[in-house]
Amino acid sequence: MKKKEEVNEEFNKDETQLNNDDIEIEEVDDVELVEDEAESVDENELVKRAFIEAEKQMKENADKYQRAMAEFDNFRKRTIKEKATMYDNGVKEVLEKLLPAIDNFERALEHITEAEKDLSITKGVEMIYKQLTDTMTELGVKEIDALHEEFDPNLHHAVTHEENDAYDDNLVAEVFQKGYMYKDTVLRYSMVKVVN
Repeated sequence: MKKKEEVNEEFNKDETQLNNDDIEIEEVDDVELVEDEAESVDENELVKRAFIEAEKQMKENADKYQRAMAEFDNFRKRTIKEKATMYDNGVKEVLEKLLPAIDNFERALEHITEAEKDLSITKGVEMIYKQLTDTMTELGVKEIDALHEEFDPNLHHAVTHEENDAYDDNLVAEVFQKGYMYKDTVLRYSMVKVVN
């Protein structure tokens, strides 16, 4: 019987040992599970941080892109405006140089006598003058109306003053040289006599 008891005792020892091993295995499994969860939490946290950082970088890049596009658009508009200004300044400069030629054509036409009106040279001068004035009009040049208008220092240059009861005060009595406007700027002021 002793043997049977010894066998039972050994069996119980083995069973206890097995149970202890199971507990240790379960504890090891629990530790590994906790470690896996910790690693998983760390990985999730890292993924979240990486996502937040990527989102922040994306917003910064989008902001930089929008600023660059706005700056480019402003540059484009500024360049167009500068080109238009340069064009207008160039046209204005050329027109200012043509005004004396137009003045000379007008003087020549004023001094044509009745006998000379039917000559071909007179007709040629009239045609050239008309072509010049038509071209000036197409370019946006217009004559400043001055005669019998109220004196405007923004458009007229008073050369002399005159006392005359036939006119109201501050009216232009005579135009010595025509003035011209190009678009909204004065090419040349009208040289006038003003009534006081």
